[in-house]
Amino acid sequence: MSRMLPRERWAAFTVTPATLLRWHRELVRRKWTYRHRPLQGRPPIDPETRTLIVRMARENPRWGCVRIKGELQGLGIIVSATTIRTILRRAGLGPAPRRDGPTWRQFLAAQAKGIVACDFFSVETVFLKTIYVLVFMHIDTRRILGVGVSTNPDGPWVTQQARNLVMDLPDDADLRFLLRDRDAKYCRSFDAVFSAESIEVVLTPYRTPQANGHVERLIGGVRREVLDHVLVLGRGHLSRVLREYARHHNSHRPHRGLGLRRPEDVGRPMSAAGPARPVWTMRRETLGGLIHEYHARAA
Repeated sequence: MSRMLPRERWAAFTVTPATLLRWHRELVRRKWTYRHRPLQGRPPIDPETRTLIVRMARENPRWGCVRIKGELQGLGIIVSATTIRTILRRAGLGPAPRRDGPTWRQFLAAQAKGIVACDFFSVETVFLKTIYVLVFMHIDTRRILGVGVSTNPDGPWVTQQARNLVMDLPDDADLRFLLRDRDAKYCRSFDAVFSAESIEVVLTPYRTPQANGHVERLIGGVRREVLDHVLVLGRGHLSRVLREYARHHNSHRPHRGLGLRRPEDVGRPMSAAGPARPVWTMRRETLGGLIHEYHARAA
C-alpha cells in the first residue's frame, strides 16, 4: 500500500506501524495455545516463613542454621538447613559463629546493674575560659555517682577522680564494667584503679556517642535544665551548681527510663496509688529558683 500511494498521502493510513506489530503479536499468541504444564520441583518458601527465619537469625546471633531449623520444626514449619542458609545469605547474614553479636542496646540492657558509665563535657565561663567536667553515672538506677571539675584534666587528676568514685561506692555495689569512650584524657592509671577492683573497662567504638547514650542524655539534660540558663563565673561556681543539680537529679527528678521514678527509689517497692484527694504541697527552690521541687505536706 505504501508503494501504491505517494509519500505525502501516507497520513491517510488509519493505523500506525506500532498497531500493526501489536496485532501481529496477538495473532502469534493465539496460535500457540498449548496447555501450560505446572512446573515440577520444590514449592516456594512462604514469605512469612522467610521473614521469620531472618528475624530468628537477627534476634539470636549465636543460632546456626540447624538450630533455626529445629526451632521452626517445633512450630510445625519444615524447612531444610540448606534453604535456611540460602535465605540468610540473601539477607546479608552469615553463619552463626561469624554473625554480628548483640547490639550496644542489648548489651547495656542485660548488664545495666553492673555498669558505670563516664564521659567528659566542657563548659565555657563568662570570661570564655574552658572548664572540663567528668561525670560518672550508674546505668541501672540513673544515679549520678560523681562529678569532677577541672581546668586541666591531666592524668593524676583523672586517676584521683577514679579513686574517689571507688571509695564512695556502697558495700553492696556489684559493679562489673566501666563504660567510657576513647578520649585521650583517660590514662593507664585511670583504668588500673578499676582493674584493681575487678571492674573491666569497656571502650566504645570510634565516633559512636550513641554507644554511651545514657551519659550523653544526662549531659544534655544538665545543659538544657541548668547550664544554658546560668553564667558560670569559674571552677568553684560550676562545682557548686553541679553538686546541687546532682542532689536534685538523684533524690527528686523523675526519669522516663525508670517509669517516672527517682534514682533513689529504684529497688524500693512502689506504693499503690490511693484515692484522689487534696494534698498540701510545699515548693522548694533549687539553684536560686531555676528548678522547683514539690513535696507533699501534711494537711
